[in-house]
Amino acid sequence: MCDEKTEADLADAGLNRRDFATGLGAAGVAAMLPAEAWAADLIEQDVAITTPDGVADAHFVRPRKGKHAAVLVWPDIWGLRPAFKDMARRMAAQGYAVLTVNQFYRDAKAPIILTGNNPRSQENFAIVRGYAAKLNAASAKQDATAYIGFLDRQKGVDRRKGVGVTGYCMGGPLVVISAAAVPARVKAGATFHSVPLVTDAADSPHLLFQKSKAAFRIATAKNDDEQRPDEKAQLTEAFKGAGLKGEVEVYPAMHGWVPAGGPAHDAVQAERAWDKMFALFREALG
Repeated sequence: MCDEKTEADLADAGLNRRDFATGLGAAGVAAMLPAEAWAADLIEQDVAITTPDGVADAHFVRPRKGKHAAVLVWPDIWGLRPAFKDMARRMAAQGYAVLTVNQFYRDAKAPIILTGNNPRSQENFAIVRGYAAKLNAASAKQDATAYIGFLDRQKGVDRRKGVGVTGYCMGGPLVVISAAAVPARVKAGATFHSVPLVTDAADSPHLLFQKSKAAFRIATAKNDDEQRPDEKAQLTEAFKGAGLKGEVEVYPAMHGWVPAGGPAHDAVQAERAWDKMFALFREALG
């Protein structure tokens, strides 16, 4: 799951965590620079959102002027952190009101405080995996409903337009859950290097397509596809059965390739994936 398999695959490719310990690397830094130029045109704040289980902390950013389609972002298993805020700023600069949530608010505020010299050690992975285990389909549904309700109350959000939802790693299933939880509002869902979306469980994410009215784009990592080679066809069939527009693409990049600063980050393939996400939003959100 998530980092464990990718760690071994990166080692096979001659990379390791040490390569990224001193910073983002040239590509990651370059990806961050434009956000500084956009700052004057954006309004952003850390926000608190009441849910049935407590108060969730989140980051909200939108263009300074006008009303815009809303986007909900579910981070990967390492949670809400500067890299995700930078991605949200970039998305807002394209004309969206973006809420990036701390999916682990039941246990800790973001950013998560990790231990030791290696933030992505097995010890730390066990911590965040424990947090993730508490976010089941039922709790994610109620959270998504609260988050989208928050977005709809913001003056910078155009409720005439649909809501987009994106998710990374463990956030992939949360995209599908969100779309099924608020089908009247969610019109587009994009997942990046998701954990399994098709399982044998009664609450497998792909079964929720029947409750959704969104168009989907599934961007899969090559090593995830190697582990789940049948998922592409299963998802395509599930989209067809639900009468939804859905596209699945396997990228020549490793699990975790999109967020800057991670050991698997691939700037070129991240740009490709984001270009297609923006195309989906332009088509589906109105």
